[in-house]
Amino acid sequence: MSDKTMTPDEVVGQLRSGMTVGIGGWGSRRKPMALVRALLRSEITDLTVVSYGGPDVGLLAAAGKIRKLVAAFTTLDSIPLEPHFRAARERGAFELTEIDEAMFMWGLTAAANRLPFLPVRAGLGSDVMRVNPELRTVTSPYADGEEFVAVPALRMDAALVHMNRADRAGNGQYLGPDPYFDDLFCEAADTAYVSCERLVDTAELTRGAAPQTLLIKRHAVTGVVETPHGAHFTACAPDYERDEPFQKAYATAAADPAAWAQFTARFLSGDEKAYQCAVQAWHEEQQK
Repeated sequence: MSDKTMTPDEVVGQLRSGMTVGIGGWGSRRKPMALVRALLRSEITDLTVVSYGGPDVGLLAAAGKIRKLVAAFTTLDSIPLEPHFRAARERGAFELTEIDEAMFMWGLTAAANRLPFLPVRAGLGSDVMRVNPELRTVTSPYADGEEFVAVPALRMDAALVHMNRADRAGNGQYLGPDPYFDDLFCEAADTAYVSCERLVDTAELTRGAAPQTLLIKRHAVTGVVETPHGAHFTACAPDYERDEPFQKAYATAAADPAAWAQFTARFLSGDEKAYQCAVQAWHEEQQK
């Protein structure tokens, strides 16, 4: 098995402006934030982002890197609406395709199976069809003659996901309560990059673990990055929960341009090590 290990900056070096990039996780849970922060440090822009959105979308929106967003929602979970996303939408900063959560899942599934679309019932009778007039319906060719929404495949140039554990070949394991749809993101993209809390030997992935935790298979992975605390400030259970105090500070800063400039200078102006050190120092200050 080949060694696919990379650094965050090497991953971003494989991306280009104008690409369609999928970002795994869900809201403010197990987002590949170290890779997102590396993307923020780059000159890449004009992206189409596909995501069950959280602070990944917010940060990229604040940096002006999104041309189009395809999402079912954009939330910080404990804070219902991601503040940078809201501000960007209010000023019309990018195009939005908002679809039902199930439609999003089946769009990923269609892409993973190299199908142009999949028929689903989700969305019928809802405003999803009104706000997305480009969506089409199809009629079953069988005796039932039922009408379905033809959800287009969500094909991507690259996918970024975060796992609890991975090996150097690209096999990825989640240890928390939910796989989300990270495997579909990887299979629906031309290239996929997995960050993880810890790189381990392949044998350790199977030692005492349920088979379903081995979510991502190496055939779908282009690169692997070891990034301890790489999902911060989102949750990465059971390794750590969401950093609620820091998330609140992030949302508060997002509401004020001067405060956001200070936040950016302190936390987002250096590399990943600088970010982690700055967060640790911030927490120490809060405890005084």
